[in-house]
Amino acid sequence: MDKKIEEIEEEIVDEFSFFESWQDKYEYIIELGKKLKGYPEDKQTGEYKVKGCQSSVWLVTDEADGRITFKADSDSTIVKGLIALLIRVLNNRTPDEILNAKLDFIGKTGLQQHLAQTRANGLAAMIKQMKMYALAYKAKQQI
Repeated sequence: MDKKIEEIEEEIVDEFSFFESWQDKYEYIIELGKKLKGYPEDKQTGEYKVKGCQSSVWLVTDEADGRITFKADSDSTIVKGLIALLIRVLNNRTPDEILNAKLDFIGKTGLQQHLAQTRANGLAAMIKQMKMYALAYKAKQQI
């Protein structure tokens, strides 16, 4: 059985608690970004670019059996790590699960307080884009 969003968020909070310094936490985020694979290069176009990010971030989705999957890439290693965290939490979920996700791990890990304003804005833009895709798929399901 799939883990609930809240369970995955708790795992992330626990992982972050292992690190004593923010330098270590940033390095962990960068490592997560390096592990993010599978984004189709032909989709690194303006059509898939997340608006509102200072770095370039591309996000594509697919839907099967009422569940949405995400693939993403970025030209910034830290941003790539942030989107990897979001994908870990929101990937392979129903539109309602994505739309209702509170994403409390962002505050609980301290990410909200420790990201530069431009990165925090970019994180918010990525979340908004993922929720917009979920809303679009939900609307399509209701037709």
